[in-house]
Amino acid sequence: MLRLPQRDLRCHECALRLSCCVNAGDNAIALIGFMGAGKSAVGRELSRRTGWPRYDTDEMIREQFGISIPDIFARHGELAFRDAETTLLKTLQRGLGGIVVTGGGIVLREENVRLLRRMGRIIWLDADEEILWQRASRHSTRPLLQTPDPRARFAELLRERVPLYQTATDYRINTSSSSIAEVTDEIIALL
Repeated sequence: MLRLPQRDLRCHECALRLSCCVNAGDNAIALIGFMGAGKSAVGRELSRRTGWPRYDTDEMIREQFGISIPDIFARHGELAFRDAETTLLKTLQRGLGGIVVTGGGIVLREENVRLLRRMGRIIWLDADEEILWQRASRHSTRPLLQTPDPRARFAELLRERVPLYQTATDYRINTSSSSIAEVTDEIIALL
């Protein structure tokens, strides 16, 4: 059973429904959003609280190549990484029940958005640009930020991707001032 605050009846009712009805044939929840939005952390918490399996595309691709994502980009290029994302989504889509945590660039291909949509609901985790930058810049290994001016590149990528997230999403959740638990509560309330 999910442990939710008793004072939030709507979330409690949703938790009861989830614990009774989730099985391998149910639709997935796909988390999309820019780097630093909290997709991985929220995906782990959502999986823990719902008991649903979690499929983190970055982790799975890392495992497939046997090297880190920065090394995939350096040795094989961004195109090989994007191809691996699409191939992975094609294998995940059939009858998937669970949480799909995606990389920030998953929306760059319309085919990926179509595949995610077939799996279930798409939830865009978003935050204010400065918050995203603060979170993302903690990790100096992000391959797309290995430039002379990573902050400018970050802003450019965000501007390019926001319209793609807006088009792809079923729900948008701003994570700027919310804890992982609060964002997870909000997602559970949507189910």
